[in-house]
Amino acid sequence: MHQTKRQPRKKGWRFVVVALLLAATISGLVRSLWLDVYFIPSDSMEPLLQGGDRILVSRTDFQGEPIRHGDVVVFDGRGSFAPLNSGKGPVVDAAASALQWVGLTGSDTTYVKRVIGLPGDAVACCDAGGHVTVNGAALDEPYIFPGDAPSTQKFSVVVPQGRLWLMGDHRSVSADSRSLLGAPGGGLVPVDRVIGRPVRILWPLDRFAPVARPPAAVPTTQNGR
Repeated sequence: MHQTKRQPRKKGWRFVVVALLLAATISGLVRSLWLDVYFIPSDSMEPLLQGGDRILVSRTDFQGEPIRHGDVVVFDGRGSFAPLNSGKGPVVDAAASALQWVGLTGSDTTYVKRVIGLPGDAVACCDAGGHVTVNGAALDEPYIFPGDAPSTQKFSVVVPQGRLWLMGDHRSVSADSRSLLGAPGGGLVPVDRVIGRPVRILWPLDRFAPVARPPAAVPTTQNGR
């Protein structure tokens, strides 16, 4: 009696699984060391970045050149901008992390703001001309949202060593270092919590464009003159 030879099992699916695992590993390595994707959840950085934008973030830009006045930074706000314990349970947190990883939603603990004060700076608002001042000299801030004042909230802070004073460009809607004075961390973000710098808007496609690093926003006038 003729016996039909058993056909060897196809192993193609194994290669697919291995390829997917390898791609995920490489993607995770790239995003943890060099580049990441972040969803902009609010309008606090308009007009540069708009709510709903997906941005590409370089994790290495500040390794070659230190953070300077006027830089836009993406940072981990835990302990300064966000509560230390913001978890909602393992299942919900895992689902949220997956959506954040693909850039479909924002993070409750990751923020993007502009560097106004570096360690040791005296930052205040406002001088006679209505400008934010750094070390007594007024800032020229062309990036501020049209029609917004540099700040309607008065403040005067000396930035501690190892920390940053950060503000949004859309000052009238931005919750930033100003609004967290007196809170734990005082809204002063540790330098080592900076994740990186936005380098490109990826989505929506009609806004696909590089995000140039601006010239340092150094004080250009004295006492608002």
